[in-house]
Amino acid sequence: MLEKREFYINGEWVTPSEARDHQVIDPSTEEPCAVVSLANEADVNKAVAAAKAAWPDWAATPPEERIALVEKFYQIYKSKAEELAQAITSEMGAPIDLSRAAQVGAGIGHTKAFLAAAKDFQWIKPLGDHAPDTMIVHEPVGVCALITPWNWPMNQISLKVIAAAIAGCTMVLKPSEESPINAMIFAEAMDEAGFPKGVFNLINGDGAVTGNALTGHPDVDMVSFTGSTRAGAIISKNAADSVKRVHLELGGKGANIVFADADDKAVKRGVIQMMNNSGQSCNAPSRMLVEKSIYDEAVETAAKTAEIIAVGDSHEEGRHIGPVVNEAQWNKIQGLIQKGIDEGARLVAGGLGRPDGMNRGYYVKPTIFADVNNDMTIAREEIFGPVLTMIPFENEAEAIEIANDTVYGLTNYVQTQDGAKANRVALKLRSGMVEMNGNPRGAGAPFGGMKQSGNGREAGVWGIEDFLEVKAIGGWSLDAAE
Repeated sequence: MLEKREFYINGEWVTPSEARDHQVIDPSTEEPCAVVSLANEADVNKAVAAAKAAWPDWAATPPEERIALVEKFYQIYKSKAEELAQAITSEMGAPIDLSRAAQVGAGIGHTKAFLAAAKDFQWIKPLGDHAPDTMIVHEPVGVCALITPWNWPMNQISLKVIAAAIAGCTMVLKPSEESPINAMIFAEAMDEAGFPKGVFNLINGDGAVTGNALTGHPDVDMVSFTGSTRAGAIISKNAADSVKRVHLELGGKGANIVFADADDKAVKRGVIQMMNNSGQSCNAPSRMLVEKSIYDEAVETAAKTAEIIAVGDSHEEGRHIGPVVNEAQWNKIQGLIQKGIDEGARLVAGGLGRPDGMNRGYYVKPTIFADVNNDMTIAREEIFGPVLTMIPFENEAEAIEIANDTVYGLTNYVQTQDGAKANRVALKLRSGMVEMNGNPRGAGAPFGGMKQSGNGREAGVWGIEDFLEVKAIGGWSLDAAE
């Protein structure tokens, strides 16, 4: 079993102030694969102090030099791709092919997009032709607490760390204790790239002790958190006393609106996207809204698609989904499947228990519920597992009404071959992102939500801006020597 008890603080791997061992469980086997330490308040104080001490020099470092270090990191990160993929598969159960392509690939894609955005970023620019001596200056926020989840670890770590580094912020990263090893490999890459001491720090820990101490710390200027809406609310309250900036990327309950004129692959595509990563994605299309004239056919297609989705050991290559992350998550999903049955939804695929032939590992059957209404628990709550709910609708207006009838507002989806209708519906959906007809958002597009899905935006230029303060200076001397 891998032992990784140290934290990365002020450019060194250091021993925790007290022994608080935490076993990392491989969800495919239910056996421990690693042990890490959980930081206490003293460890948090040490990491924050290192970031605070490093901030003045790092903030004053020319952006070109910060970008050059990220470029160096980018090459080192790619060289560690297989090590990262193996760690993610062992920790949180993503199938190894998914870990290699999408989990690790997300870090490559986001870093590349940040570098492109940074090279064109105007750190100082005039307000406009009407006020040429008023300058708009972008300055780093300061010391940032970065708290990331287990479901897409490299995606979220790269979105926060790389943006903060380019912006000139120093940081303390606390990855999820469910998937900490990949973050430690990431820290090794940051170290090899040569970032100055204290710019990047990593501590492992839980939410109750480590996270609470970090998000409420008076020397932390900003918290960037990705996780559950419940945890986001707690963090916001804890951070409020020091009036620090809080960026939240939270849950979702995305609607996938399938109109009668959708392309032939729309339903199948929606089911497969829902089941990806075992349904453990905040932007998953978990409510499939289908126009009534094609509803019965769509239900049949969805059920057949779910039945052919293979479930298997995450360490094995091939096209299958793996387990969910842990026993608590497995139990929650089973409870919600039972709730769907109890509330009268029609189970057309999957259901309770592990897939046939599996008696170990946190595996869930790809599950489809039909005849759901938007008042049912399975239509309201984020299940975070491979469970899709199907809801019929009469017309465009009703589809929009159902889609927006949720506390969440992260990602919605539209399937129609009528371009004008697609655009019209997209504009009326209350979500930070909309994807249509299987077309993903482009590289560097902003990621984030509305309502209880959070605030702020990650990725590309918007991700960099989230770690910047805006200063307006009037009376700027246009004749001053550089």
